[in-house]
Amino acid sequence: MDFITELFSQDVNVRMLYIIILSIFVGIEVIEKVPTILHTPLMSGANAIHGVVIIGSIIVMGKAAEGDLLVEILGFLAVVFGTLNVVGGFVVTDRMLEMFKKKK
Repeated sequence: MDFITELFSQDVNVRMLYIIILSIFVGIEVIEKVPTILHTPLMSGANAIHGVVIIGSIIVMGKAAEGDLLVEILGFLAVVFGTLNVVGGFVVTDRMLEMFKKKK
């Protein structure tokens, strides 16, 4: 139980919030440096990697206390949005690859 208590302590949550804010700034800086021609392939690949979000949300939903409706709803929404992101990444990649096929 110490791990759960420590996980939800305010100090750890504040550190996690700092990490998220810093990662947003780093992400913005990295994306700004990507040439325009590479932006679509990079984003479609990144969307496909969001399968990690799906797995994480399934784990969170599995670990939720019975009857904790908020966690179950947020987990379900994360699964839905993560799935849409993964499918969208594959659709965009497929459309890009179609552009390079020779026409008959």
